[in-house]
Amino acid sequence: MSLHDAISGAPNGALPLPWLATAGQPTAAQFAAARDAGVTTVIDLRDPMEPRPIDEAATLAELGMTYINVPVVSGALTDPMMERVLTALREHADQPTILHCASANRVGGALIPYFILDQGMEEQAAVDAAMAVGLRSAELMEWGLDYARRHA
Repeated sequence: MSLHDAISGAPNGALPLPWLATAGQPTAAQFAAARDAGVTTVIDLRDPMEPRPIDEAATLAELGMTYINVPVVSGALTDPMMERVLTALREHADQPTILHCASANRVGGALIPYFILDQGMEEQAAVDAAMAVGLRSAELMEWGLDYARRHA
């Protein structure tokens, strides 16, 4: 099973980079399929207090996968928050990884500076790619663009 197949059933499941799967909240079965497809790390942008269908940290521990939680909270978007997301992505670049939130909206906002600063995309291409994976919030888009512009 490919990484794309493993994540395809999750909300907004996508493969924006060959090693990076993005999605809304995956199920335990989707995490297991992703592990079987080679995923070793899951980066979760949801706040720990958000209701979830599974105990993600415990599920991933049972599957032998690394769990990284970087809560991205609308209305409280900061540079340190973005830097934690970018650090996690950079540390796991080129290793099969899942980046998710509840719907992939936050995923899209957080990926904009990664696409621009690390992948060399132009701003519009980065926004288009972020929207293709689930970005729907102007606030999250501006957070990503502002960060990328200030760190270019």
